Amino acid sequence: MTLLWIPLLSLLGSIISSMTGKLTRNQSTMLSLLMPIIALGMSINLAPAVFAGEEIRETFSWLPELGINIAFRLDGLALLFVFMILAIGILVIFYARYYLSDKDSMPKLYSYLMLFMTAMLGIVMSNNIIQLWFFWELTSISSFLLISYWWYKSEARKGAIMALTITGGGGLALLAGLLLLGNIVGSYNLDIILASKEIVQASQWYEVTLILILLGAFTKSAQFPFHFWLPHAMAAPTPVSAYLHSATMVKAGIFLLARFYPVLAGTDLWFFIVSITGLATLLFGAYIALFKHDLKGLLAYSTISHLGLITLLFGLNTELATVAAIFHIINHATFKASLFMATGIIDHETGTRDMRKINGMWKFMPYTATLAMVAAASMAGVPLLNGFLSKEMFFAETLHQQLLGSLSWVIPVLATVAGAFSVAYSARFIHDVFFNGDPVDLPKQPHEPPRYMRVPIEILVALCLIVGIFPSFVVDDILVAASFSVLGGYAPEFEVALWHGFNLPLLMSAFAVTGGIFIYTQRRYLFLFQASLPTVNAKKTFDNTIYSLIKWSQAKIGAIENGSLQRYLMLMLLVVLLAAGWPLFEMNQLAGATDRTPIDIHNAIGAALLMIGALSTVIWYRTRMVSLIMISVVGLMVSIVFTRFSAPDLALTQLTVEVVTIILLMLALFFLPQRSPRESSSMRILRDLGISSALGIVVGSICYALITRPFESISDFFIDNAKTGGGGTNVVNVILVDFRGFDTLGEICVLGIAALGIAKLLINLPLFMPGSDSEGRPWAKDRYPSLLASISQWLLPLALLVSFYIFLRGHNLPGGGFIAGLITAIAFILQYIAHGSNWITERLTINYRKIIASGIAIALFTGVGSWFFDKPFMTTWFDYFDIPFIGEIELASALIFDLGVYITVVGATLMILASLGELTADASKEEVNI
Repeated sequence: MTLLWIPLLSLLGSIISSMTGKLTRNQSTMLSLLMPIIALGMSINLAPAVFAGEEIRETFSWLPELGINIAFRLDGLALLFVFMILAIGILVIFYARYYLSDKDSMPKLYSYLMLFMTAMLGIVMSNNIIQLWFFWELTSISSFLLISYWWYKSEARKGAIMALTITGGGGLALLAGLLLLGNIVGSYNLDIILASKEIVQASQWYEVTLILILLGAFTKSAQFPFHFWLPHAMAAPTPVSAYLHSATMVKAGIFLLARFYPVLAGTDLWFFIVSITGLATLLFGAYIALFKHDLKGLLAYSTISHLGLITLLFGLNTELATVAAIFHIINHATFKASLFMATGIIDHETGTRDMRKINGMWKFMPYTATLAMVAAASMAGVPLLNGFLSKEMFFAETLHQQLLGSLSWVIPVLATVAGAFSVAYSARFIHDVFFNGDPVDLPKQPHEPPRYMRVPIEILVALCLIVGIFPSFVVDDILVAASFSVLGGYAPEFEVALWHGFNLPLLMSAFAVTGGIFIYTQRRYLFLFQASLPTVNAKKTFDNTIYSLIKWSQAKIGAIENGSLQRYLMLMLLVVLLAAGWPLFEMNQLAGATDRTPIDIHNAIGAALLMIGALSTVIWYRTRMVSLIMISVVGLMVSIVFTRFSAPDLALTQLTVEVVTIILLMLALFFLPQRSPRESSSMRILRDLGISSALGIVVGSICYALITRPFESISDFFIDNAKTGGGGTNVVNVILVDFRGFDTLGEICVLGIAALGIAKLLINLPLFMPGSDSEGRPWAKDRYPSLLASISQWLLPLALLVSFYIFLRGHNLPGGGFIAGLITAIAFILQYIAHGSNWITERLTINYRKIIASGIAIALFTGVGSWFFDKPFMTTWFDYFDIPFIGEIELASALIFDLGVYITVVGATLMILASLGELTADASKEEVNI
């Protein structure tokens, strides 16, 4: 379980960080750093095996029949990103300790950062594409929390919403693409998918799949035209920007391109879309970065440009271009994270990021200035730094492609132009911030930051130098391993060196440097030209688009949703009528060849009572009490039908649900008028009668067609395997707690959520409080009749005993946690009715929320316990034991799961009914006082 522990430790760190609010800053930081440091150590320990060509895998069964398991893999590409995510994450957490003010919540930031770290680790280590998408969406959610960390700032909230909207939309496209990809291959396992290049690219769905997956990658990595969310995400604290928007989140899209390169790349469509998108992003980002006055804005657009560079490399049809892309991923993470941290120091110590004000910082913070200038020089591609090496490799690979046919020479030219703009904005960063005269109207007197605040920058800048001077010594192993993974089991021969002699890529680098210096010195003309262009406010455009969509949606909803429940039901039933009725016209014969069951007197009487109850409910619907009695007859007859056809579990469930429902409706009726006014005209009655009759004919015909035809059922499988596989003879209960236990877990979660929602809605709800019944008779002043109170007290232990018996026997005989829970709830509700809420509260303190949470937790952890025995989630364990004085009995883990169901049902039912009962009690109390 080594691989699983890497993201789990990060998640555990997030939980621990959230609970360090009462510790000192140093204690909180050290405790938060502990888990990712351990995870980094574990990944370093696995590195030699990966460098040797091994791919480490771990799989835990989840939904094996659907091809969905919890699966992790660690190959060269994943290891590279794991190192980046953990190492830079550790440095960012350490840096944030000095960046945050006393007013900011450090535990919250640390917790969010490590939640995001968990999501990124899950993406890069997933060996199942559905699991990958889950973590992909978790990055969108956690980045939303991080960008909106300063929630009281409008730009932070808007930037977070914009980022979530764009990346979330791309995530939906990605999900569709991954589902198509899994359908084409026949598996969601990444190993199988990566080995199925021919199958995928021969499929008629390849083009659609490719475009959908690329949409997910491009939105996350801020590629043109989806780039605009990234600059507005700079409203986040600088540690967040240093982590998400230079080293991790935006690299998730790049990782996706690299991960699916072996299976999706190699076609003209891939190379055209990826290369053109990368080239456009590279040029646009580099150009716009030059004109930004905000330091983080300049770095944001430079990030966009460099992400475009990496994307373009993946779009070039050369193996060494892939190696160069991977190399630049490493280099960009180091110099850009250090630049963001240096920007945070400048902002922290001067109170502003406006480059028109923060001039001459060399005089006030020379040490920080030196670190920032080295990182900026690496970003510009200056020799002896890592950025120079990968950019020279980039220039070289642009010369070895034929993407545009005879016009392919345009790509190296445009790459050189983009390189020149990269030098220009880097030169502006260095000159305008650290030189260029004296500062102007600074909010604070600048000075060097605390000593340890510079440590993360020092480490990253040292890496820029070490990699730039000794590249082979530092990065060869990880480059070979990552390239091996991306290129599908093959790593080309390459040499990362500082000097390759006088060649054309070196000349392109020289042109880029000299051209960039020239552009910077003549920037006044470019600024004038840019000022003459019409301005496009991305935030305003986005807000207007969202507002227009909302208005359009409201108009459409207003046209359909007019508040009439009758109309909603009519439209829904008409759709059902058309969808279900149309195929019946194509059937030549309705009845099948299966023999009909003869109608005996008992079935006829039961069917007649069922129909009478249903019709009576409709006829006397205006008299609410009568209609309630009639609908209860329908429920009772349904339970008898279940008994008649040998379904005692369903009969018991229906009966107990019916009792609970009647009590609920009785309590609700107190707040409703005793009679409903006549609202339907004769024409509406005829319309509704026609629709309901037609629907009855269609549904009845479908049922008759089904029961008169032979059909295959899975019931035989459950009957044959209930005892041997689930350890029980009650097939229905075994299905609920074993074969379909995951469904049951979801159902009790929904039940708990519904109960919480109903209870919250009833709090302080103003309701109509009638003072008399429909005949004008006042309510009885004896609120709690003594006879009912006496009977209820001795019924309680009897009901609990019956409930306990029903619960214990459920695995082998009719019963189980759900039925037993309802019986227990009915017994307690009887006490509420007989004695009132205050009487119960004085004698028994019940926290229904904790009861519901406990029940769901018990059921969940029962299922999780299977993993510790290498079994699929929710696998039942059972065995036989000889108990003294009792004899041999069977014990099954499903009993614990059923206990969770029992507790949840009791808590949810009592919460709903007790909440209504308290309202009724309050109303009755007011009546008595009157």
